[in-house]
Amino acid sequence: MYKFGLKNISFYPDNPLVFIAGPCVIESHDHCLFMAEKLKKVTEKFKVSFIFKASFLKANRSSVHSYTGPGLDKGLEILLSVKKEYSVPVISDVHSVEQIDAAAEVLDIIQIPAFLCRQTDLILIAAQTDRIINIKKGQFLAPTDIKNIIEKVFSTGNKKLLITERGTTFGYHNLVVDMRSLEIIKSYQVPVVFDATHSVQLPGGRGEHSGGQREFIPALSKAAVAIGINALFFEVHDNPDQAKSDAANMLSVDEFESLIPLIVKIDNIIKGGN
Repeated sequence: MYKFGLKNISFYPDNPLVFIAGPCVIESHDHCLFMAEKLKKVTEKFKVSFIFKASFLKANRSSVHSYTGPGLDKGLEILLSVKKEYSVPVISDVHSVEQIDAAAEVLDIIQIPAFLCRQTDLILIAAQTDRIINIKKGQFLAPTDIKNIIEKVFSTGNKKLLITERGTTFGYHNLVVDMRSLEIIKSYQVPVVFDATHSVQLPGGRGEHSGGQREFIPALSKAAVAIGINALFFEVHDNPDQAKSDAANMLSVDEFESLIPLIVKIDNIIKGGN
């Protein structure tokens, strides 16, 4: 595995667990900064590494009536404010090659959504920015399919790649997490992220929007960390039931905070820490 990082965060074999957290989508300037402040305080309390996540655009919503975010320009402006105000790295999704140059000016990590994980032009152009790239494994892929995606990124000379597991389609409106997938992806010598909140999503399960089973987030998180992953991804909101996207599978700030100590303890045991 190649060692790389940003600010005071490094990715390498058995690095201390990194927490990627934030609301699914940017709901407003004030809410985004409010959440960044909350999450920074929580993660500082437990002395864990933190990357702030929020999407400037959600291009794959269930319904045409669903909220999609502030858009590229306004969204990146808000994420830049988060970086400046709270000195935390930020990650967000890109959905087309046209978004990449502007996104690379602001984002510390460029994320490729699961539904776009095989889009060769999108992956290559994103990787050519030399930013860290996080690619979410599609719900329709076997973990062994990740080898081809890794090769696409590495072909550009960019070795700064994260691969995120977020569950696999299992019948209608359901996902299942096969923990073998984490071990398989680890074997390809790239840092592995487990998306604990999207993995309990029930895609399209409520007709015009997705459902979710947030009660299973703690169990899946603990299991994934016990395998020895590099980072955990959580969508967190101050009032999840009122969130404008992914409400059913998001954690509250309090739930997120209560989960951290045990997760860190498991991570330390697995990686030989204190």
